[in-house]
Amino acid sequence: MKKHNFYAGPSILSEYTIKNTAAAVENFAGMGLSLLEISHRSKEFVAVNDEAQALFKELLEIPAGYEVLFLGGGASLQFCMVPFNLLNKKASYLDTGTWASKAIKEAKLFGEVNVVASSKDKNYTYVPKGYTVPEDSDYFHFTSNNTIYGSELRQDPDLKVRLVADMSSDIFSRPVDVSKYDLIYGGAQKNLAPAGLTWVIVRMDALGHVDRQIPTMLNYKTHAEKESMFNTPPVLPIYSALQTLQWYKQQGGIKAMQKKDEENAAILYDEVDRNKLFHGTVATEDRSIMNVCFVMNDEYKELEDEFSKFASAAGMVGIKGHRSVGGFRASLYNAMPKSSVEALIACMKDFERQH
Repeated sequence: MKKHNFYAGPSILSEYTIKNTAAAVENFAGMGLSLLEISHRSKEFVAVNDEAQALFKELLEIPAGYEVLFLGGGASLQFCMVPFNLLNKKASYLDTGTWASKAIKEAKLFGEVNVVASSKDKNYTYVPKGYTVPEDSDYFHFTSNNTIYGSELRQDPDLKVRLVADMSSDIFSRPVDVSKYDLIYGGAQKNLAPAGLTWVIVRMDALGHVDRQIPTMLNYKTHAEKESMFNTPPVLPIYSALQTLQWYKQQGGIKAMQKKDEENAAILYDEVDRNKLFHGTVATEDRSIMNVCFVMNDEYKELEDEFSKFASAAGMVGIKGHRSVGGFRASLYNAMPKSSVEALIACMKDFERQH
């Protein structure tokens, strides 16, 4: 039976990425050695690192003055590195979910943090609007897509302060005006590569303005000056990232990904709204294109476990909702084929007919 992978992360990757990575694990670049055992400073891997950074910049149209870094530690380490490097006096944050609140907690260790708005009052089921960001903020931080709660901010805010964003789960799903940002970061295990790689886009002239000393490994300049080779980088995930970036280019680039993602999300949300058994959990205007969250209507709540088993038997994998929300979550990252979304919709319709 074909499996349909809706895991929120680590998550689905393109067949192109998986096949090429598997081949490189056997024999990398014709070296007669596995990708798992070659030096990260070999000319063969340096070429991989260079091409991945170049394609990252090309696909996102990153302007001059920015560097792309490949690091470890996950987005969670960035919650600390961002204020360590950029927060001199005061930063502003938008609280839209679990990861945003964790970033806020870390930033408070380094200076004043102004939480401009929060949607915690309604269990993060919407994205706050109408807030004011003080112009004396060193930066404004937001989480663009909230994997747990299923809300998303799909525009680059137009503010008078520089932006910092955690785009772990929606990078490469839409064009981004990078010039508005000091820094964008994310874990790679949603739309890029296997777990273990963290990517950072940093504006170089934003660095060096804080009063504190920064430990060597936590200083963005360290990694930018050494082209992410200051210490041993996560070799296999970087190679996989390169394959994904090549695949994106072959598919037509970021606008092609955006079109496909929006179409996939639209047909699934249409079914959630139509089906008498389910309803969405997020304000319609703030629904995530990447993570579709929905629950059973109250009168059918007792069918939740039954639907989980029904969907699993039909080949649906990873649709159980996060414990903070409950219900179901279908993650529709860039590698998700439309056929899998249609299979889930058919499953929902079949279950409705039975009940």
